[in-house]
Amino acid sequence: MSSTLPVPPVTAARPDPVAPSGTRRGPALQRLWPLPALLGWAAAWALFLLLRSTPAPLWLAIACASATGLALGSLSGTRMRSLIVAAGFPVSLLASGAASGLPGWAWLLPLALLLLAYPLQAWRDAPLFPTPAGALDRLAERVPLPPGATVLDAGCGLGAGLAALRRAYPQARLEGIEWSWPLALAARLRHGGAPVSAAVRRGDMWAEEWRPCAMVYLFQRPESLPRAVAKASAELADGAWLASLEFPALALEPQARLQCPDGRPLWLYRAPFTAVGGATAPGAAPAQRPSSRSRRR
Repeated sequence: MSSTLPVPPVTAARPDPVAPSGTRRGPALQRLWPLPALLGWAAAWALFLLLRSTPAPLWLAIACASATGLALGSLSGTRMRSLIVAAGFPVSLLASGAASGLPGWAWLLPLALLLLAYPLQAWRDAPLFPTPAGALDRLAERVPLPPGATVLDAGCGLGAGLAALRRAYPQARLEGIEWSWPLALAARLRHGGAPVSAAVRRGDMWAEEWRPCAMVYLFQRPESLPRAVAKASAELADGAWLASLEFPALALEPQARLQCPDGRPLWLYRAPFTAVGGATAPGAAPAQRPSSRSRRR
């Protein structure tokens, strides 16, 4: 069954407020780095020592302190900083020998859980990059999509990007794909009903067919973006959009650049893509790419 998908008009890129070079606007605590790391580590150790002064078992003290570091790390502003805060307590605990009461194999459990939740193939694409709340609120102003348009979050993780996309496009048909089955399951449980209501499935974003999509949203590592550009150039119909949070597709000329509330850029590219310098985008096959009027839905 074929249907006509109206192509939204191209709007002129308006200058967006840009934070001074090398800085990001955001919560004051994020601008005081490394103070958040010091506070996170201190809070985790304080809780651990407090619980060790009670009859609480060692494993419970470690779990609670590690959870504290993980929670405080989420306030640090970037994924790398969050990882530093979250890893500070367990790494320092291991180095200090304070957990010598645990058997050696116990330290393999966190690694096993990590590999289960995030297998190696997923790390080659991107670590867990949650989309900040409100990051896509201005997207629909720049890229209006018709009701029922398919929007794919390629590598949806726990579904934070799907929630942000639903805020931007309440009438869109949202889809998410994630390689890690625990993350895909968590996103499916989170978004299986109203108000988000997105179709989430476990699978390979690179094997997924992007052809039916009016927009593909990415929050990937810079190293994986050339592959995404080649796939989008070969599969997306004329008029469809590729949106990349924070990291630009360096080979393409952006149609627009939005500034998110926390200072991250959102890069927007529209098919047929134009490479930097005006050449045809890598991987594009204009003669074979379906038009937006004949795309199968």
